[in-house]
Amino acid sequence: MTTITITDLVRKNILELQPYISFRDHNEFNAPVLLDANESPFGEYNRYPDSTQKKLKTKLGKFKNVSPDQIAVGNGSDELIDLIIKVFCEPKEDSVLMMNPSFAMYGFYASINENQVVKLNLNENFEIVKEDFLKVINENELKIFFLCSPNNPTGNSIEDIEFFIQNFKGIVVVDEAYIEFSENKSSLELLNKYPNLIVLQTFSKAWGKAGARVGVAYSSKEIIGFINTVKAPYNVNSLSLDLIVECLDKVSDFEQNVGNILTEKDWLRKEMSNIQCIKKIFPSDANFFLIECTDIEKVYQVLLEKEILTSKRSPQIPNCIRINIGNREENIKLIQLLRIL
Repeated sequence: MTTITITDLVRKNILELQPYISFRDHNEFNAPVLLDANESPFGEYNRYPDSTQKKLKTKLGKFKNVSPDQIAVGNGSDELIDLIIKVFCEPKEDSVLMMNPSFAMYGFYASINENQVVKLNLNENFEIVKEDFLKVINENELKIFFLCSPNNPTGNSIEDIEFFIQNFKGIVVVDEAYIEFSENKSSLELLNKYPNLIVLQTFSKAWGKAGARVGVAYSSKEIIGFINTVKAPYNVNSLSLDLIVECLDKVSDFEQNVGNILTEKDWLRKEMSNIQCIKKIFPSDANFFLIECTDIEKVYQVLLEKEILTSKRSPQIPNCIRINIGNREENIKLIQLLRIL
């Protein structure tokens, strides 16, 4: 493995950038009179949120067995993806690598930052061919590799992630938005082994808090420091922070919900396996299925007419739609309609 110096990968202006520091959040007070931030003295949420997010990071660090200074909290994983690109990619100069097909927002934020997006095509089973990966990284100067596992929209996990981290000379971002539904280990256990690794997780999926918009980046203290330098000081609101702290006090509820989703997933897979219009159900480690249909346009339109919303992946993935797991009532409605197509 090539030795990687993180500061050599960071944009030069970011190295020199001084972060916004809230004096209040970086000091301890007993009973302060808060006249420093032009806030209203009235109201339940009249104060700005803690810009350092200490309470959440402390609780989350214990839960994940990660040091709080290895954690950055974002307004969803989207903000963190955007921030990572801003930290490492010089506009109009640097390039990022992403799998194809994969989560479209990697390319979206790279394009906003005027960075070239290089796509690594997956094989027919939506796996990375290592020879193709090595060829692409040798032919291109790349700063970041976004690796989504389990992958969206395909649902499968990427095997031998450590191989890609070892061979990539830039920053590897492993997006684990769906990891709680998978039996595979999280890449969090590799953090202290690889300085170029960032792991993204979210409270939007398995935790059921998509409306709160809270994503988390785990990495080295050095990389997290740069992310915190470029983030807005109050990027996550107080209501969301309080809600997620409360969630971490009710882990049993989270575990029960994940168990219920996996039970519904097994039920839905069995039911769909006997439906004539479904040609193939792809393996999934997530809370959704990618399915291939004999007449995708008909299936999608009929479902839409009955207000069952799915994600059409054709033409990028021919004849396929992505369907996430609902509750039993929703899943029954879906199956009943698919049976008559």
